[in-house]
Amino acid sequence: MGYFLAASQTLHFTRAAALCGVTQPTLTRVIQKLERELGAPLFARERGTTHLTALGRMVQPRIEDIVARSRSVRKQASLHLRLQGSDLRLGVMCSLGPQRFGALLGRFRAAERGVDISLADATPDRLAELLLQGDLDAALMVQPEAYHERLKPEPLYVERFLVACAPGHPFAARRSITMRDMDGQSYLSRINCEHRDVLREHLSTAGARLASACRSEREDWIQCLVAAGMGVCFLPEFSAVQSGLVLRPVEDAPIARQVCLVTVAGRRWSGTLRRGAAPHALRSPRCKRPAACAAGIVSIGTAHEGCATGPAS
Repeated sequence: MGYFLAASQTLHFTRAAALCGVTQPTLTRVIQKLERELGAPLFARERGTTHLTALGRMVQPRIEDIVARSRSVRKQASLHLRLQGSDLRLGVMCSLGPQRFGALLGRFRAAERGVDISLADATPDRLAELLLQGDLDAALMVQPEAYHERLKPEPLYVERFLVACAPGHPFAARRSITMRDMDGQSYLSRINCEHRDVLREHLSTAGARLASACRSEREDWIQCLVAAGMGVCFLPEFSAVQSGLVLRPVEDAPIARQVCLVTVAGRRWSGTLRRGAAPHALRSPRCKRPAACAAGIVSIGTAHEGCATGPAS
């Protein structure tokens, strides 16, 4: 089609061939093939002059549009391969807090400004469905049971379940608590907690019965109510975002979850994912205050120096 446009603009096959970098016979054969496909001549050549036929005049603007669109597609493909004008579709489990991977995404966005990052917030089952459908490139998630056979999890980090309370709660004055200490506590339930059954089992083993105060799918609402003194809740250590929360470890039940970067096994990763969200890149820097992190003695305020994982005490 490019040969046709060159010939229609110059109305001279030899000059058109030179513009296209081919010989005149080659250009002529290509145009003749196009004429056979369309069923009629596109050019009329009379006494040394060349002009478009009625069919040639009709198809010229349409062919110009097709060629322009083709060039645009090739340009977009080139930009995508160079991470300009491309996107990264990342699923995030709804109970994951942003502290651990927020700094990584910020650095990635600063380095690759042409990439549009799209975050999808959903439950583990929904994220798995979106991955298998091809609607996500990868997902940050936790699955207490085995993953779907087509999904490939890459471990990123482990986070413990701590007890969150308000600064004025008796737990805040202690370095740690036991499961038995939860007996009778006013409890705010995170409906989307994937380890809810595991936590309930440990409470039952310890003989602790909770006093249900509130249930919600909204992580931020639960945290806000805990900080306001309405009760306590079990919370993954890197998920706390509400100012004023105090987190304490459970000494006799070290429950933890493995956060993974999950992709579809055998599916080729895009260049965006290979460069921006590889498992090693998502692992946060080491904390410069490991003792406080290890003990779980933290309050939500300013972040640790050199740590993307949690707050300072």
